[in-house]
Amino acid sequence: MSQGFLYSALIFLACAVLFVPIFQKLGLGSVLGYLLGGIVIGPWGFGFITNVEDILHFSEFGIVLFLFLIGLELEPKRLWSLRVPIFGLGSLQVLLTTTVFAIGASLLGWSWQISLLAGMGFALSSTAIALQVLKERNTLQSKAGNSAFSILLFQDIAVIPMIAVLPLLALSSNVVDPLAVGDPKWLAVIKLIGIFVVVIFVGRMATRPVLQFVAKTRLREIFTAFALLLIVGMSALMQAVGLSMGLGAFVAGVLLADSEYRHALETDIEPFKGLLLGLFFISVGMSIDVAAVRENPAFIAGLVAAIMVAKTVINYGLGRAFGLGRGATPHFSLVLAQVGEFAFVLFASAKAVGVLDAKTSAPLVAATALSMLMSPLTLAAFDKWLAPRLEKKSKPDADMIENTHPDVIIAGFGRFGQIIGRLLYANGIRATVLDHEPDQIDLLRKFGFKVYYGDATREDLLLSAGARDAKILVVAIDDPDASTKLIDLARKEFSHLKIYARARNVAHVYQLIERGVDAFERETFEASLALGRRVLQGLGWPAHPTWIAANTFRDHNNQILRDMSKMRSNQEDLVSYSKQARADLEKMFEREKQRRENAQAGWD
Repeated sequence: MSQGFLYSALIFLACAVLFVPIFQKLGLGSVLGYLLGGIVIGPWGFGFITNVEDILHFSEFGIVLFLFLIGLELEPKRLWSLRVPIFGLGSLQVLLTTTVFAIGASLLGWSWQISLLAGMGFALSSTAIALQVLKERNTLQSKAGNSAFSILLFQDIAVIPMIAVLPLLALSSNVVDPLAVGDPKWLAVIKLIGIFVVVIFVGRMATRPVLQFVAKTRLREIFTAFALLLIVGMSALMQAVGLSMGLGAFVAGVLLADSEYRHALETDIEPFKGLLLGLFFISVGMSIDVAAVRENPAFIAGLVAAIMVAKTVINYGLGRAFGLGRGATPHFSLVLAQVGEFAFVLFASAKAVGVLDAKTSAPLVAATALSMLMSPLTLAAFDKWLAPRLEKKSKPDADMIENTHPDVIIAGFGRFGQIIGRLLYANGIRATVLDHEPDQIDLLRKFGFKVYYGDATREDLLLSAGARDAKILVVAIDDPDASTKLIDLARKEFSHLKIYARARNVAHVYQLIERGVDAFERETFEASLALGRRVLQGLGWPAHPTWIAANTFRDHNNQILRDMSKMRSNQEDLVSYSKQARADLEKMFEREKQRRENAQAGWD
């Protein structure tokens, strides 16, 4: 192993360890950390690494692994359900964006060939950045996430015809069609169909028996090796007919999405994907041509701004046209606002066949890389400054509440509060219900519930809800911070109210105990206890002993929580008391068992 390779690996790992945690801590995401780290260690920074092209080509395999893992999460049925956004929304996005940028480039005085090429390149978005951002924000499975993924998938497919038309745009005559490679067009099409048949056959029929055979060896490293062999093989087959390696890996993942080895494959591939994808982002940062930017900074900055603004506007219009909500559309638009990594491939191929010269290529590549760098920054700025204001604007004003002097006020009418409300309504008890989710309120009103929109932590809203006359306040809010804020307000301004609260977790229980609420229930505790009782009965216990065991456990657990809330600042005492309490509970159950054996059987 060469010293240069070890040196490069050392620099890469140091960059990842130093930069990424800092930017994640600042809420800017890992992608920005990698990109800026690449600038610092690259040829235009400290110059620790200069062989950027080699690293970029190698690190692109991280995108291949990433698309394989995405494919594993999409069963063929779900992929079929996305056919409309993939081919409808995706094709419209590519066509509209290409047209807008081609017209804009022609206004700059570029030839129609270069204008069309720039339009096609700038229409693409970064699969790696967009999917990473969606995953970090946990929105990949949402409607906006599915729409963004559909566009990205169509763009990956669209790269192929884009590369195929490059010879038609070529300024020189000595060019080769990258799809045909000397073969007639009909033969190239037959090759393409044949490769797809092979991929589907291997993925559905041949792969599972081999995976089963490899799994039986119980050699983890062999299973991992076969997983990598599968991905590389599928990618190579696709690349053989001019398709992208990422598309091949994605198809392989989809074909294995419903297999019993899906989770094992995810576990084995994830570390390789993470490292290579990080290396890819670092290499993108290193590839930014600072000399081209320095030569004409105003033009490059204006080009990047125009690209991101135009793509955001186009994406926003398409998102609204395809039924995305007002709240989700801005984030969806910004996620796809940058130029993608395949633009590098497109511009490099264009340069190789003579469509671009070095002077024209430099600003296009620099704008592509800088847009990828700016994307995490714009998303972070949006999350911090614009998203809260848009969310506030999109919410309606608080409802005017008819003060009917209720006995009970219920704050929060989700899955927890609804059960309480239904029990009260069924028994003819008047209750005023407050909730802060407009969509939830509209749905509940259709079912006949009298629910009012508003922030229950506001004193004026509580007052108009009848807090002066009510007897009980039920705090069923999902957010622990909002819950404790409401309880503090009620204790201060409406001290006569009895407070019954929903507890999210043990830490929230401690806060409720401190505030002296009249009663609290952990949202999953009773359901878990009821199921535990069923388990004991399934093991042959009679009904009466299981009822006693569950009640004993509940009383003991509640007492432990109250005791532990007083000593939670001392970790050592807390652990010691917890162990002692567990031993006491076991002794208590042992005494109960002996008493039951000596006594007559209870009811069953």
